[in-house]
Amino acid sequence: MLMKVRTWWRALRDVRRDAGMTTAEYAVGTIAACGFGAVLYKVVTSGAVSAALESVIGRALDAQF
Repeated sequence: MLMKVRTWWRALRDVRRDAGMTTAEYAVGTIAACGFGAVLYKVVTSGAVSAALESVIGRALDAQF
């Protein structure tokens, strides 16, 4: 029984060592997030989206409660 527990514990410990992201994965994730942020910024600051946002905000401010 003790041998089974030790074997199970070693297997669990080995799995936990490999958990998490490596530095390269963090770098790729950071670059992807920056790229997504840049695309989102361009979309939000475009003329059509900007006009739509201004319209929505204007209607919300002009609403009579």
